[in-house]
Amino acid sequence: MDAKALAVRLFDDRSRAFSVELWDGSLLLPAHDARLGRVQLKSQAALDALLPPSEERVAEAFITGDIELQGDTIGLLEAAARWQGPNIRSQLNLLRSGWRRILGRSAAAALSAGLRGQTHSARRDAQAVQHHYDVSNEFYRLFLDSRMVYSCGYFPTGSESLEEAQQSKLDLICRKLHLGPKDHVLDVGCGWGGLLFYAAAQYRAEGFGITLSKNQLAEAQRQAAALDGLVKIEASDYRHLRPPRAFDKIASIGMMEHVGHERLNEYFGSMFRLLRPGGLFLNHAIANVAPTQTVPWMRRGRSGGFIQRYIFPDSELLPVGMVVAAAERAGFEVRDLESLREHYAQTLAHWLLRLEHRFDEAVALVGKSRARAWRLYLASSAVAFRLGRISVFQLLLAKPARDGRVRELPMNRAGWYSQGPMAESPPLVAGGMHRSPEIGSTANSGAASQVADEGRPH
Repeated sequence: MDAKALAVRLFDDRSRAFSVELWDGSLLLPAHDARLGRVQLKSQAALDALLPPSEERVAEAFITGDIELQGDTIGLLEAAARWQGPNIRSQLNLLRSGWRRILGRSAAAALSAGLRGQTHSARRDAQAVQHHYDVSNEFYRLFLDSRMVYSCGYFPTGSESLEEAQQSKLDLICRKLHLGPKDHVLDVGCGWGGLLFYAAAQYRAEGFGITLSKNQLAEAQRQAAALDGLVKIEASDYRHLRPPRAFDKIASIGMMEHVGHERLNEYFGSMFRLLRPGGLFLNHAIANVAPTQTVPWMRRGRSGGFIQRYIFPDSELLPVGMVVAAAERAGFEVRDLESLREHYAQTLAHWLLRLEHRFDEAVALVGKSRARAWRLYLASSAVAFRLGRISVFQLLLAKPARDGRVRELPMNRAGWYSQGPMAESPPLVAGGMHRSPEIGSTANSGAASQVADEGRPH
């Protein structure tokens, strides 16, 4: 059987909702016109990734250019995830006939992290962080907002720009932590310092950030130098941090994915040690919520998948129940849990669109293979959030004071979602709680009402 006949048989399935263009220009239309664009097989070598279907080989074929996506990148990947997969009977018959594998050593192999040492040791974690974040500050600037916030945005109405969504997210974190002037706040894995700079400017909080990324450290320290000591950034591992005094508040935004389940107790134990009694800790992290991978018909190799191998090595997405249990074992009291799954899907769509619009610049900065790998990473991650394979949760924790009270929490969540600075909120009253405005008066009454009504992971 020739390669074209093979491709026709592999894609002969009525569940396929996307078009496939072969290397000779032939077009295999779906049973129903989805108008998403088309998956292009640029060469016969692309077929090798489907015999049998392998996540790593399909990703490598995309990175090397043997597979291309024309049109709605996220929509095409979502359609592929909903597809039943290549015709299984054709695969088996072809494998029995000894179909010759035609892919050589992939150029994508050069992008592999190649980490050394014990998994989630301090030394290896530093390698993993630097592989992911030290690609190039200029590269990240192509698709992030002006504050370089590399985590899920918050879209109160769904129509916000990326800049507005990231500012809303930073402010939401500050509100949940009830930041105020002179609060001593720690940001674990502070990135380029966006949260700390915002907290200093808007809430006059004193910030201290730690990161293992060399590029992030240099840029964050450069910006912090202009703030007269209000924000300090250092290179440090959370396990090694020994501050002269405990922090009033702690934030960890998109860092816990690097911790690993075997280190989870140590992680929350460290946060509990670093926080003063009565303080608040907001942990914002991606969680695994489904037993199946994003594209169920693709096999995943021992490397843990495309993202683990090339983009985000040693990352672990833990079920939120496991995270909550570890936090409670450390001594924390759980005060709030909020899912922002749809918000991350929208954030990633913004990032991908920006990257695709400036793709030639990305190639000039990091090379074609790495730029294509990141395009696939952003799009496939958006699909995973859309389909509910993964989610992202903000977990607000308290370290109770000796009398058992937590004095900086409102009676309801309405104040977190209202407009205007927290300084305009009513002062503390007896019992250490706020009298917050009614939910109906907030700028995002629907979101606040949903969280207040459910009060559980969602």
